[in-house]
Amino acid sequence: MDSTQTKEKANNQPVFRTPHTYVIIFGIVLVAWLLTIMIPAGKYTTEKIVYQTPDGQEKSRIVLQDNSFRYAHPLKQEVLRSDLNELIKHPDQLNKLKVKEPLLKKLIDSPEELNLEKLEKAGLEESELYKLYGDSIYDTSQKQHKTAVLWGTKDHHGFGVLNYIFEGIVTGDRYGSAIGIVALLLVVGGSFGMIMSTGAIDAGIYAFVNSARGMEKLAIPLLFFLFSFAGATFGASEQVIPFVMIIAPFMVAIGYDSIVAVTVTFAASQIGNAGSWMSPFSIAIAQGISGLPALSGAGFRIIMWFILTALSCAFTMVYAKKIHANPELSPSYASDAYFRNNLNNEDNHQKNFTFGHKIILIEMLFGLIWIVWGVMRQGYSIPELASQFFVMGLAAGFTGVLTSNKQLTFNDLAYAFRDGVSDLAPTAVVVGMAKGILLVLGGSDAGTFSTLNTILYHVGNALQGLPSIIGAWFMYIFQSLFNLVVTSNSGQAALTMPIMAPLADILGITRQVAVLAFQLGSGFVDAFTPVSASLIGCLAAARIDWSNWAKFQLKMQAFLFGLGTIFIIIAIMIGYH
Repeated sequence: MDSTQTKEKANNQPVFRTPHTYVIIFGIVLVAWLLTIMIPAGKYTTEKIVYQTPDGQEKSRIVLQDNSFRYAHPLKQEVLRSDLNELIKHPDQLNKLKVKEPLLKKLIDSPEELNLEKLEKAGLEESELYKLYGDSIYDTSQKQHKTAVLWGTKDHHGFGVLNYIFEGIVTGDRYGSAIGIVALLLVVGGSFGMIMSTGAIDAGIYAFVNSARGMEKLAIPLLFFLFSFAGATFGASEQVIPFVMIIAPFMVAIGYDSIVAVTVTFAASQIGNAGSWMSPFSIAIAQGISGLPALSGAGFRIIMWFILTALSCAFTMVYAKKIHANPELSPSYASDAYFRNNLNNEDNHQKNFTFGHKIILIEMLFGLIWIVWGVMRQGYSIPELASQFFVMGLAAGFTGVLTSNKQLTFNDLAYAFRDGVSDLAPTAVVVGMAKGILLVLGGSDAGTFSTLNTILYHVGNALQGLPSIIGAWFMYIFQSLFNLVVTSNSGQAALTMPIMAPLADILGITRQVAVLAFQLGSGFVDAFTPVSASLIGCLAAARIDWSNWAKFQLKMQAFLFGLGTIFIIIAIMIGYH
């Protein structure tokens, strides 16, 4: 806890607390519902295009037709009946449109009003009607809204706002958002629970820190790459806190400061997360929501991760060299006095790095290679990823039981799996809740009337004419600013990607670039924002006030933002997809 918060509590003054993610999402749901009352629904005409991949394979994708946006208008009943009566005289055209002629004729002859739902059941979709007759069948003087009822289900009264959690969770399929991603998160959480229960990761890092003694000049790059890799592969965040307790006094002892300790641990892990090619908690969710193959585009991201890590490490080493020459220049010099006065206690925190731990880490390395190979070479998607992570966790758990001298049992593995699932269950719910926001806005289908399509249309018009690089850069800025409030990568992906992905289509930017803008913005700023519980925990372990941390991080964030901008530009120039 920082000194300002302590003083406020001492004076019995209220301390500002960032609203819980659930509270934020519920507020957004209510705002979204109000928007549907104020903003009319709109839609686009979509079409399927076939293209060839670099390896010669044919693939298809749904895209928006240019200048096809229109609002929802009431139907002109007499005009539409007249047109349909004329259409029904042409059997060849009816067959081409796959229209059910008896049902269509029954609708035309019925005294009841025609609507798009009834016509769709007869085989005539709105896009086909619009292609045939344009605006002539609509009363364009009125714009209709698509506002959900307060309560209801798909089967009773229609979708209701207060059912957004359940409806959001059960949307989609096993290959994507939301239900597939929810299942993936729960399986991955349980699997990592088993891995962490073996103590191999903890012991491995402790052993690395101890072996770094005597290699002071190599300590920063070795630790930086280690924690960056942890962030890139399994999204290390709050797991870093206990290591800060060990590394902070170690860094002070070799002539640096605790700011360097937090940078080579927590900041490095978030930089690794920003360049991740395989994190199931960020990029997998963002790509699933965006309709991209899970963990696709890994080659570019691996190169980006290495460059980001190397340059950020160099930035840290320049700062560390300055502090080593003059420790009093450190913003944390005063608080580091605690470590300088207690250097003899730094050996108290050690863990045995056993043969079993080494085997488990080797198994994890092969497991990660297997995952990368499966995604890049075999096209593995969410179901396969879930199975791979489970196999990796199970193998680590079994090895832990067999090599732990009965300290770890199979029952312990079961409890660890349960605890891992429970740890990620709140995040899984966030994915479903965020999907519910889309349902309130009318859904994310560009070919269906919704308030979201109207919003995207106007945002796209506002950005139209801008070069694609500028459009992508604005996406990057938006994601960076958004992360100041919502620090959960999975939560941010669930909240923003449903809007950013189709907006990318409008701006002529690939969805892969939109995901890249998300992960760079959300990853970098996690190392700065004061609402991050993991960051505040690391700062507390290093005894650093956030204000002192910010003095260093503002410069580093500017450096990282520049790097992120460069990679966004490169991604667009090479047509990253």
